[in-house]
Amino acid sequence: MVLIIVLVVVAILALGAYTFTELMISHDEAALLGGRQVQARALVDSGLDATSMFLAMDPLTQEEMGGWYDNPTYFQAVNVIPDPDPAAMGNFTLIAANQDDEGNLAGVRYGLEDESTRLNLNTLLFAEENLEGAGRTLLMSLPGMTEDVADAILDWIDEDDEPREYGCEVEYYSALSPPYRPKNGPMDTVEELLLVRGVTPLLLFGLDINHNGNVEPHEMASATEMQSAVDITTLPPRGWSSFLTLHSKEKNVMADGQPRIHLNNADLNELYTDLREVFDESWASFIVAYRQSGPYSGSGPAGNAQGARPDLAMPAEYEINQVWDLIDIQVEMQPGGGGNPIVLDSPFSGEFGAMAAYLPTLLDKVSVNGATTIPGRININQAPRTIMLGIPGMTEEIVDQIIELREPVPTEENPNRKSEAWLLLEAVVTLEQMRILSPFVCAGGSVYRAQVIGYFEGGGASARGEAIFDATKSVPRLVFWRDVSHLGRGYDLGTLGMAYSDPLLTGIGN
Repeated sequence: MVLIIVLVVVAILALGAYTFTELMISHDEAALLGGRQVQARALVDSGLDATSMFLAMDPLTQEEMGGWYDNPTYFQAVNVIPDPDPAAMGNFTLIAANQDDEGNLAGVRYGLEDESTRLNLNTLLFAEENLEGAGRTLLMSLPGMTEDVADAILDWIDEDDEPREYGCEVEYYSALSPPYRPKNGPMDTVEELLLVRGVTPLLLFGLDINHNGNVEPHEMASATEMQSAVDITTLPPRGWSSFLTLHSKEKNVMADGQPRIHLNNADLNELYTDLREVFDESWASFIVAYRQSGPYSGSGPAGNAQGARPDLAMPAEYEINQVWDLIDIQVEMQPGGGGNPIVLDSPFSGEFGAMAAYLPTLLDKVSVNGATTIPGRININQAPRTIMLGIPGMTEEIVDQIIELREPVPTEENPNRKSEAWLLLEAVVTLEQMRILSPFVCAGGSVYRAQVIGYFEGGGASARGEAIFDATKSVPRLVFWRDVSHLGRGYDLGTLGMAYSDPLLTGIGN
């Protein structure tokens, strides 16, 4: 009997020891996983710092290092945590969804996304000021957009309480349960659109639930259940959010980083001095004369202005709306020191050969906008067809030619492509068409979006975040950050890349 009791006690003690050991092993694994998760977040932070450092470089250095658009050498499988055990090596990768010219998903690339390829919601009202109805036209380019939703979005951000033709204002929103008021001002996030009448999560976010740029079977199955309410065949995989931004803008500086000369400077003495530092006398005199007297509408012949300077004591009476306004016109200049007015022919000819010679220099040195940045213009070198077709003045024929000719990131070997003027210089558009398009298009922005993934080559813990960097200053700023780790790693290890090559690891974590 005693022997049986002893055996039972020994068995209980052994079971207790086993249970305790199992518990300790579980706690050890949990601590290891928790530590790995903290490390994964730190890997993402390393990716953010590396991106900021890259964007702080000058454009030529960036180009020499492989550029920001698709640069696997700099942005893929960057090892941060070395380890003798390859499965414990920690890396980060920057991924951007690659789109074809239609805006459809076409795999991934390793780099950043120019925010100027998207439609800036907070500049829609400025577009309306340039051209009546431009805001609605831009919104109607989005797949599945309707006039009532487009007008509702514009009513949400405009300052008044007067509804547009198909829109709605405070009267509609105050009748909801719970009631609320429209923003009547700039949006803080794109997701704010969900408060606007007619905008649904499916329209805004599409089918790509985990934000990896790929519609997977489980995502398609979820969408199929909603198909009775919305025709999912008309939606882009990532929804409207993949076409929208609040942050796009471009530097308003010369190629050397200096501020451009403000053509509408109220101080004509300062304007003339600035112009003479970079241009010859004829250019400077003509521009100042335009500011004083505007375009000449008379029929008198041009006079001899050799050695004559404008009377800088005369005030500025006109503003220059666009640089293109200076081409192929005449102005009347009052010479300094008295004398009769002189009619000047524009030194800026509308002939293609002449424009190719002077436009790159002129557009690099001057601007009609005195601000340090220009917001909201659309990058014609990268924007998808969908967005470009919504630009006022754009036609399908022009879009087809742009897509056929463009290169995503112009290089130093083709400097003309770094300005939207290449549309005119390569005869894609006429001068009149360029005047219409100019307020809405650019050749590249200075704000970039990144998706950063921190991961271990053996699988397991990972972290993922979406960030937007404003590189309009010498030190880039992080203006948007969102942790999307709860959506999972999003990509298999083969796509993210492995700094340590081992055939036994290539199938892990897929």
